[in-house]
Amino acid sequence: MIEPTSRDNPKLIELIKVLLDWINDELADHRIIVKDIEEDLFDGQILQKLIEKLCNVRVEAREVTQSEIGQKQKLRVVLDYINHILGVSPVWSQQKWSVDSVHSKNLVAILHLLVALARHFHAPIRMPDNVVVTLIVIQKIDNSLQTRYVPEEITTNWDDVDGRGERDAFDTLFDHAPDKLNVVKKTLLTFVNKYLMKLNLEITDLDNQFHDGVFLIMLMGLLEGYFTPLYQFHVTPTTFDHRVHNVKFAFELMEDAGLMKPKARPEDIVNQDLKSTLRVLYNIFTKYKSSHGSQAVPVQ
Repeated sequence: MIEPTSRDNPKLIELIKVLLDWINDELADHRIIVKDIEEDLFDGQILQKLIEKLCNVRVEAREVTQSEIGQKQKLRVVLDYINHILGVSPVWSQQKWSVDSVHSKNLVAILHLLVALARHFHAPIRMPDNVVVTLIVIQKIDNSLQTRYVPEEITTNWDDVDGRGERDAFDTLFDHAPDKLNVVKKTLLTFVNKYLMKLNLEITDLDNQFHDGVFLIMLMGLLEGYFTPLYQFHVTPTTFDHRVHNVKFAFELMEDAGLMKPKARPEDIVNQDLKSTLRVLYNIFTKYKSSHGSQAVPVQ
């Protein structure tokens, strides 16, 4: 349960308003107006319309029903489809936005879900960063109830990277200079392969070969001159959580090497967001290009 004063947090109030405006913009053609995130989204009906609009598909779910069982069945179908689109693991989604938590009108669960959708579909919005709510956790220990206050992060300082926040050179490349973008990709590809080939590894596709974090970890080791023990990461990651762990670990190695903290989110890399991947690789390139004799990348 949310600590009552957390609901008065101006950033939380702003986040809810921004998400409501986004949903209503997306569903304007359906003449649907969402006024309350908790009361209007819990049964899956609006969520179904939203994901159908975002993906331009038809999700086969039962019609509107007033029974709790029917609502949960519909909600499960919708959430399963959303989880598939987002590429998240069952464990992750169960922790963040389970059927029971969304149906019980859990504000934190619903916000986690909407923020994930907004990130994935690059919603043209600017979400407030570092939105944190305090949760009240009550546990029974030794026949007595004990209360803990736990902070829950809803957004980070990465969440407006692709929204109406500050744009960078990669936004311009993607929007207006596809030819120059291809030159950048080719230059970065040459750079990473120069080092990965020392391990008889080769990247042929920047779009998806970095998404599990393994090549990022190996690249940092090669550039910094160390071997990363295999027990520190998942060499053959098979789940979304394994890949997120690897990318987070790679980001830590980058910061340890003196690079700026990546603007991209680990989940964006795992979801094969090319713009985020290029930002990370360019960050690496700018640090090592002069010391390793590489040509400049024409990003500007």
